[in-house]
Amino acid sequence: MSTSNGIPRRCDVLVIGGGPAGSSVAALLAKQGINVVLLEKAQHPRPQVGESLIPHVWKYAELTGAAPLMEQQGFVAKAGGITVWNGKIHRIAFAEFGFTRPALHVERDIFDELLIKHAERQGAQVFQQVTVREARLELEQPEVNYLDKRGGDTCEGAICCRFVIDASGSSAVLAGQFKSKRLIDSSMRFLSLWGHFKNARYVGADGRSYAAREVVKVRPVTFVTSFEDGWIWHIAMRQVASVGLVINTDRARAMDKNQREGYFLHTLKSAPYLDRLLDGAEYLESSFSQRPDYSYYSSKLCGENFYCIGDAASFVDPIYSHGVLNAFYNACITALAIAESLQNPAYRARHAQLCENRIRQFYGFSRSLALGEFGGDGVDSELVSRFMRQVPRVELELMLAAAFMSERSDNFHQLAENAGLNLQPTQARAHVMEKLML
Repeated sequence: MSTSNGIPRRCDVLVIGGGPAGSSVAALLAKQGINVVLLEKAQHPRPQVGESLIPHVWKYAELTGAAPLMEQQGFVAKAGGITVWNGKIHRIAFAEFGFTRPALHVERDIFDELLIKHAERQGAQVFQQVTVREARLELEQPEVNYLDKRGGDTCEGAICCRFVIDASGSSAVLAGQFKSKRLIDSSMRFLSLWGHFKNARYVGADGRSYAAREVVKVRPVTFVTSFEDGWIWHIAMRQVASVGLVINTDRARAMDKNQREGYFLHTLKSAPYLDRLLDGAEYLESSFSQRPDYSYYSSKLCGENFYCIGDAASFVDPIYSHGVLNAFYNACITALAIAESLQNPAYRARHAQLCENRIRQFYGFSRSLALGEFGGDGVDSELVSRFMRQVPRVELELMLAAAFMSERSDNFHQLAENAGLNLQPTQARAHVMEKLML
């Protein structure tokens, strides 16, 4: 049965949010014939920061069925990464770690719309411009209340379901209800500022710079450079370059939006090599964005009738491009847990606990690697150790090389030691470069 606005009154699974996590879990469940409704507060395509995707995402994209669509879209394939960290230059190439499919630079507005349309084609009922207000999980049949803003008028509605999946991103709807959202220690709390540039030069794997028009011919790298207050990314996409910086929240607390934009542009002009890449580029003023609540986690992720995934569960420094990878991973294990729970309701609590452990493992690993935490602030070091024992060695070697490039390999070695793993330094795979020809 549907309401007059087309949104059904009941479903098996209600997904809040249509980003990579929400769209992917909806697609996976709908493929199995499960009745899924997805409510997304925005209208795709929606503005988002340009994204670097590491090659690991392909195995999850194959599971959801989105991989052929990603290939057809023709996103920019990237060759690897180059960092200039405290004046030291290093490069890694994904091909050296056995990856045969490329890492990507994607426009997130296009990428996210691709995923949500794919979920709809798999059978999920998708409704955009519908904002979830609350989920009443204490009821025998959970009820989700929403505001439907389609067509210019706003009307209230409710839908009953058996499971609620919160993939609402930094809105973290359920964490807000549970009051379970936790900010990590202020010394490790970050925010990001970013914008887009037209006709910006980019860096290739050979350490040379190329004109923007060459990006489809000569594969770029994700270029990262450190500066006094933090670090900067440069991601070359098809039409624009996404350039942003990550700084400690305390550094920007006293600035308003205009001051932050001024600080952003001044920093890019004075940062090593960025000034040359952006010389003659056109800054798109309307593209300036910021994300103030970077480093947080929820202390309550899964229960008998709810799951929190993607950024609604946790978020950390994006230096290793784990964001979309985490979203895909969360979606896959959550879809498995819910499908099993629908078949065997008596085991709902067990499936939820197993899923929460896996989500905490992945986020704990990402946070420990990026921020150097081995316990506390939501990181269970034993769960992280178990996770690392399950990861293929070549993938650990890639992450070790990446950590070496940003001078965080001591953190990684401590993680490996805690897991009983003997990983040797991989400086040979994080190639030292004497200079860049920019």
